[in-house]
Amino acid sequence: MAIPSRNSGTLETPYYTRTFFVTTKTSMGRRLLQSDRFAALLVDVLRACVAARRFQVHDFVVMPDHVHLLISVSGEISIEKAMQFIKGGFSYRVKKELGFSGEVWQRGFSEVRVEGQQSFERHREYIAQNPARAGLVQPGEDFAWCFESLKKRKSSGAEEAAEKAAELTNGIPQGLKPSVLKAFSARPRSCPDTTAKT
Repeated sequence: MAIPSRNSGTLETPYYTRTFFVTTKTSMGRRLLQSDRFAALLVDVLRACVAARRFQVHDFVVMPDHVHLLISVSGEISIEKAMQFIKGGFSYRVKKELGFSGEVWQRGFSEVRVEGQQSFERHREYIAQNPARAGLVQPGEDFAWCFESLKKRKSSGAEEAAEKAAELTNGIPQGLKPSVLKAFSARPRSCPDTTAKT
């Protein structure tokens, strides 16, 4: 099956910040991300890219075979480029740091444009409920690799990965609220530029 062109060259990228609900799946639906090491590495890749100001992450959940993100991209970057940083950065690091040798991601991803506060909250709720709907936790229980759970662990003084994840999200995107978002002060590893020609 042919993958449709996204027609998102530099000339077509709007100059303003846009927010998207994005889903991307692992190759062949393998449960690669059920490993805490893989999930923590993906969270670190997200944090590194946010710290490098490539995009903003407002919420996420790392499921065993897919990831949901609520992310904003500025006019300087397309959603395709942001996903290339995430997927390419994770693929590079998982192979280099954890010795994984297979395909990591399914080609492509799906995205829905978030157009306002209600849409933003609806997608955030979807992310929060996804682990329970998938039967990974009971309704109301915390799932280890979602933003809210990691944020709670950080506030209780638990785990470095929770701290990293809690630092990367920054609430409702600026286009949907009047206040200016905070900049990050943490300095994680740099996000690999997977587009560089060598």
